Amino acid sequence: MTVRIFGIRHHGPGSARSVLQAFNSWQPDAILIEGPPEAEAILSLAARPEMVPPVALLLYVRDRPQQAVYYPFAVYSPEWQSLLYGLTHNLSVQWMDLPQRHRFALRELPPREVPEEVTVVRRDPLGQLARAAGYEDGESWWESIVERRRDATDLFEGILEAMTALREQVDWLEDVEAMREAYMRKRIRQAQKAGFDRIAVVCGAWHAPALAEMPPAKVDNALLKGLPKTAVCATWVPWTDDRLCDRGGYGAGVASPGWYRHLWDVGNLPISEVALRWMTRVAGFLRGQGLDASSAEVIEAVRLAETLAALRDRPIPGLADLNDATVAVMGNGSDLPMRLVWEQLIVGDRIGEVPPEAPTTPLQQDLRQLQKQLRLKPQATPKSLTLDLRKPLDLERSHFLHRLNLLGIPWGKPQQADGLGTFKESWELRWRPELEIALVEASVWGNTVEDAAADCSRHRGETAETLPQLTELLDEVLWAALPQAVLTLLDRVEAVSAATQDVGHFLESLPPLARIRRYGNVRQTDTTTVQRVLDRLVVRCCVELPGACVRLEEEAARLRFQQILAANGAIALLQQQDYRQQWRDALQTLLERDRSPGLLRGGTCRLLFDGGAIDADATSRYMSLALSQANDPTQAAGWVEGFLQGSGLLLLHDDRLFGILDRWLRSIPETAFVAVLPLLRRTFATFTPAERRQLGQNLWGNGKDSLESRIEIEVDRADLVLNGLETLLG
Repeated sequence: MTVRIFGIRHHGPGSARSVLQAFNSWQPDAILIEGPPEAEAILSLAARPEMVPPVALLLYVRDRPQQAVYYPFAVYSPEWQSLLYGLTHNLSVQWMDLPQRHRFALRELPPREVPEEVTVVRRDPLGQLARAAGYEDGESWWESIVERRRDATDLFEGILEAMTALREQVDWLEDVEAMREAYMRKRIRQAQKAGFDRIAVVCGAWHAPALAEMPPAKVDNALLKGLPKTAVCATWVPWTDDRLCDRGGYGAGVASPGWYRHLWDVGNLPISEVALRWMTRVAGFLRGQGLDASSAEVIEAVRLAETLAALRDRPIPGLADLNDATVAVMGNGSDLPMRLVWEQLIVGDRIGEVPPEAPTTPLQQDLRQLQKQLRLKPQATPKSLTLDLRKPLDLERSHFLHRLNLLGIPWGKPQQADGLGTFKESWELRWRPELEIALVEASVWGNTVEDAAADCSRHRGETAETLPQLTELLDEVLWAALPQAVLTLLDRVEAVSAATQDVGHFLESLPPLARIRRYGNVRQTDTTTVQRVLDRLVVRCCVELPGACVRLEEEAARLRFQQILAANGAIALLQQQDYRQQWRDALQTLLERDRSPGLLRGGTCRLLFDGGAIDADATSRYMSLALSQANDPTQAAGWVEGFLQGSGLLLLHDDRLFGILDRWLRSIPETAFVAVLPLLRRTFATFTPAERRQLGQNLWGNGKDSLESRIEIEVDRADLVLNGLETLLG
């Protein structure tokens, strides 16, 4: 026999162990593995001690890095173990799949429609066999039949026979699938011609029958003739356990990477130890989370799992049996502890490492150097990071994370943190493998993180079309400390603001500019050039705001209200008296314009009252006018919504306003009340529970105008209800 086919399950520890047993027995002199031939130049890096799975081969189109594909490997992947076996035994190791230079190009061609019967079998071949054997899904069947198997004798012959029977149900393959298998057969023929005597072929179980029976070479050559191609680059990148999981959309993924790693780690122990070692790990983890998990519970859980396996006609406990036992014994019937076990143990949180010799772009090299310099190690699980911007190291970390966000590499996400001063920032860091692609894409902007972020920002500024886009970008750039891009953006802000006629854009631009002006010195950023831009924007906002609020539809009025609230906060943040006075004058004019929506006038009245521009008497007068019976109830309800936006404290502390609102509500006709009720419910829903409770107590107070004094309670009918309740409640 010169060729032997090893049909495996991607990321299957039992498959990997069986392959190694077969290799040690058969002693192949060449190993062909399903994978991209473009990566053969970097195969030797897999044997380096710095290479720590999970890792992945990354292939991308040279001039279009966003077109990329990953080939992930765990330590228990059969392909990975086959690769290491070949490298450590100085064998010829080759990837034999259809090159990605062809597959990328073929994706641009329209695919043929796949017949339904082929779709079902091809997308879930293991599921077909599992259901025939009485299992719920393909993974549980494969784990029971293959992954937990200790004797590899005749295993791969049995897999080949099963897959051959399954493929006999269909006589049609997708074009790319047929080309892939034709190319694999071509590589097998090339290895035979090269003089190898024992050729091991490691491939997905689905492909095994197509490689065991090979048609004439001319048939495959005709299928592969004239394939389109494109330039492709390949490298190694770190991977994570959760990205090996099929729930993330990875077609060849597994449901439980952490569990499979456990099966690999205990593979040389007696099979009776598998469940005990797993339950011991679960108990240790739960104790680390502050939950009770004793040794006695471990023993009890193992016994229960074995009993469940016997009831389910399985020779040994599987993951489902162990999970059920964990819930029953260690969770006392609750699945809450099981959720923690699932995320941390069953799926896992490991992130791999690759050698520094792996091909990288200059930008990737600079990123990794900065990660070491700033002591920010990539992790697969979310990590909270609080920075004190007065410390040089933390300030550099902040600049670094903001620069990455500008490049579209969101390793860190800014977080809202209560109680932190202006000198502090809060971040959540989480490294994901797809960020490597984003790094490759960002390499077009420069060779260092700083240069690339600056050039990318300048480009975004030149292509931004609205003033809010520019000011938000300017805010980000200043936080990232990129002075080389600031001047370009300021020039654009001035040019665009001069041509802008939309007051909404002016209002939305104030908050980011205000933050820059107010906190720039905290970040050691010169913001004096922002002042002249603010001077112009504030004047234009205040002059044009009242006229821009006339006769707005409801949706437009709500948007304008949010813009006014944000701008009001920006004016307050700037703490400049001339700005504050101009803004108050504009709000006063808006308040007195009857043609403006009630929502805006009510909200404006509240802002002026809170800011001390009008007193309680004036506020009561404006409220009385707005809620008079001569006005449209819907507009009056909008006025109330704007005035009470987010807080009812004012009603609790001012009896006059409370009385005005109460009398208005009682005066609304029934037909009009039905129309305004949704608006009022939306308004009062924004109050805190304590505010709503206090308002209710005020209504039921002892005053002459209280609700109790206005309602005649029918005692006889109330007694009937109470008697019924007493019967029901016992």
